[in-house]
Amino acid sequence: MPLNSHPVSCTSLTNQQMSCSVPAAHGLERSFIIPGLSEPLTTECQPVSVKGYQENLSLAGPPQQIFNFVLENGTSDVIVYPVLTSSMETFMSPSFPVNLCDLEKFQEVQDSLIPSEEPFKRPEQVETFCSSLKDYFRDTCKSVTMEREVNLDHLFIDGTLVQSHTETKTGKNSAKAMEKELVTCSLQEKEKTAIDRSQIFQIPQRKDLETKVIVVLGKAGMGKSILIQKICQDWSNGEFSQFEFVFWFDCKQISLPEKQYSLKQLLLEFFIKPQEGSKEIFEYMLQNPDKVLLIFDGFKGLHDHENFPRCSASQPEKDLCSIKELLSGLIQKKILNGCTLLFTARPKDKLYQYVSKVDKTIEIAGFSPQQRELYITKYFEESLYCDSALKLIKECEYLFSHCYSPVLCRFVCFLCETVLEMGEKSLPSTLTEVFLKFFQQKIMLMQTDVTTTQNQESLATLARVAWCLGEKHQSAMKSDLIPSKEVKEFALKYGVFLPFAFPRHSDSEEEEFGSTFSDFVIQNFLCALHLLLAEELKDKNLTKYLSFLSKKKKPYNWLDLMPRFLAGLMFLQDDPYFCSLSNEEAKQSTKKQKTFLKYIRRLQINTLCPERLLELLCCVYETQNNYLLQHVALRLEPELSFLGIVLTPPDVHVLHSILKRSRKEFSLDLRNSSIDMQGLQALVSLRNVTSFRASLSDTVRLWKSLEQTKDYELLKASTEKFVLDPFKAKTMKDISDLSDLVEMQKMMNCVQEASGCTSYEIPAIRNLRKLEFALGPACGLQGLLKLVKILAAFPSLQHLDLDALSENGIGDEGAKSLSEVFPTLTSLETLNLSQNKITDLGAENLATALPSLSSLKTLSLYNNNICDFGAENLAKILPTMTSLRVLDVQYNKITGVGAQQLTDSLRKCPHMKSLVMWNPTIPYGVLEHLHQLDSRISV
Repeated sequence: MPLNSHPVSCTSLTNQQMSCSVPAAHGLERSFIIPGLSEPLTTECQPVSVKGYQENLSLAGPPQQIFNFVLENGTSDVIVYPVLTSSMETFMSPSFPVNLCDLEKFQEVQDSLIPSEEPFKRPEQVETFCSSLKDYFRDTCKSVTMEREVNLDHLFIDGTLVQSHTETKTGKNSAKAMEKELVTCSLQEKEKTAIDRSQIFQIPQRKDLETKVIVVLGKAGMGKSILIQKICQDWSNGEFSQFEFVFWFDCKQISLPEKQYSLKQLLLEFFIKPQEGSKEIFEYMLQNPDKVLLIFDGFKGLHDHENFPRCSASQPEKDLCSIKELLSGLIQKKILNGCTLLFTARPKDKLYQYVSKVDKTIEIAGFSPQQRELYITKYFEESLYCDSALKLIKECEYLFSHCYSPVLCRFVCFLCETVLEMGEKSLPSTLTEVFLKFFQQKIMLMQTDVTTTQNQESLATLARVAWCLGEKHQSAMKSDLIPSKEVKEFALKYGVFLPFAFPRHSDSEEEEFGSTFSDFVIQNFLCALHLLLAEELKDKNLTKYLSFLSKKKKPYNWLDLMPRFLAGLMFLQDDPYFCSLSNEEAKQSTKKQKTFLKYIRRLQINTLCPERLLELLCCVYETQNNYLLQHVALRLEPELSFLGIVLTPPDVHVLHSILKRSRKEFSLDLRNSSIDMQGLQALVSLRNVTSFRASLSDTVRLWKSLEQTKDYELLKASTEKFVLDPFKAKTMKDISDLSDLVEMQKMMNCVQEASGCTSYEIPAIRNLRKLEFALGPACGLQGLLKLVKILAAFPSLQHLDLDALSENGIGDEGAKSLSEVFPTLTSLETLNLSQNKITDLGAENLATALPSLSSLKTLSLYNNNICDFGAENLAKILPTMTSLRVLDVQYNKITGVGAQQLTDSLRKCPHMKSLVMWNPTIPYGVLEHLHQLDSRISV
């Protein structure tokens, strides 16, 4: 494939020497002499051949070798030769006439001059740097810094990793239309899409030549940073060998607005600085970007990617940019194109909305109950309290539910250890009390009166710092901005702050340090403490920081635990631990508490959306105030929908606790809430929950579990509470789940025996009245063929809707299959077969069976491919369908002939109220005339 107007013929290269550059392993090239050119290949050609070789990797043609020639006049050509295999002996390049014998000679020369098994060697400086980088991660990742140092391998537990998918939001403007949201799915779906840690970087059907973007999403505390630490440790021990370089950046440290870096500084000075050869190492990375993994942990605050300034780093080794500019360049593939980017972020940060293409989205779902138990057991493995600790934590169900979060599980374990060492026999009942006691035990224990006062002042200052940073969605700052030396020493001494160093722009520059809060929960708690202690904040102003106060987007969602801590602290002013942390007057605390009580009493609870209602319930639960709990319970709406809202184990515990207090009867919608099996069982078992909807797969699994444990009473109660109507099938899985439900009916013999009934039907199956089918053209026919096998199981089915915006396209085969089960659908009143590509053949099959639908009132065949023959068959059976009131055959291919036949038949159908048959193939005058003959015909 010549690059200029001077192609070189193979036959003209007989008496000269020719130098060839052939792409070899690892993207490097080897040069050798072939008759044909007098000048050896110059290094200028190397990037061209590498690029050309890489581009051709994705083509579905024969493998090729690319030869670069530099001619005597300075111009160059690239000639693409096929590499011959046994199956390609007759292949000839269409753009370059080549003699097959000559090609074989070229192949022989290559084989003789290029050793095929020669090992690839990296430059010595690169080898040394890679080794040092692995040593660094091997050393820094081997332990977890907590209240005590713990070996990572000992305490690390793989949480559930789920490969998630997003769906595009619909919006009025183009910007909103491009936004994407995570799809919340059922527990079974999450388990089916679970992946192993080793599969994180596997992206099928993806070109290797472009930057790959992987996002790991998880709520704060779900263990994203620990997962990254484990990945870095694994790499240092030889896993993930596709990467020669791994760099792990904590976004809260590098994202300070006043700091600027070049890409070279970020890579070569943030972790370890090469002893020599920095330029060569950096050049090697630029030439081999596919061997570089860049991890940006905690992407919060950088989510406005579309508004990032364009990166202007034309010289990445020199140009200083903000971290936003560098990330912009990386994501937009302007810098280091071909590398792998791994981001961790919270779901609310919605990083995936702003990145033009995310190749893989992974969600961390937290610990299952079994994983919680394993973590607690490992934490206390070498302790005297191993058995008693697990028992104590499990007895406090609310705290055990919070242990689904690895970070909170760690805090609960630490506090449990402290409680047992002190000889106490119970744990705090709320999360606020846990952290109140945590601070008191960590900071205030065994202090003198003088140091207690100093510590109270230092803590109050730290709380103000936490709030100031939290308002900016930050948790790090330059160390010299900490208010005083005493506060800094206090924060570092008790582990509230962790120090880190910034990379230096030059060796002569003085080293600069930063400080970051050791944990997001600590910062949230201190923010709540500040709001309670701050003298400048009036009592009435406190309520605006509670995130359920309005329908607008809550302003403090980054500090998502802060409102709960704030509510909890208001009701702990008499607690001795609170008194040891604060010198606030009791009168002030009482006033704030009364303000909060008054605010909740006036709140219109029935107007809150599900997310804000959950937040309200969690805040009220933290107060443990009986009046407030009862007040909220009595004002809940009877119908509570959490459709598509993630219900975490603590959410479920709180909801269960408050529902139990109410005398009302409740109907719950728990579909696609990712509720776990224990939570679903707990809510369903409540006496005042009289009906519920949940994902079919999760419900069937619950029933099977109850059958295995022989809890027939709850099994019967839950089947009677379960609601299926109306049901909409959008995927093949929905059809499979519906089939499983029907199958479950056959397994109800145990309920029959336990209840003494001669037969027992699952009410949800018996009472299903409306079924919508919207699988689209890809799975429409396949799904329908599976659906018709179970339709007879629904004796009350009145409305069967097979019309979908994406058009199911069941065609004639689907229409025939469906018509065969018409005799069993004795209750069917509405049948919608619009937009399904049904022709005359399908209409004929339908017409034969339609009279057996004795209750049918409305039949729609809108927008199909029915012609006059189909219309004739429908006309024949209309008089026999005495229940039919409306027939819609608009937008088909019926002409005036078919229209006349339908009109003639309509005269024999006094029961019919409307015949809608406008078709573009019927002349308007004909239709108008028919309408005059019979007003029931719509024009």
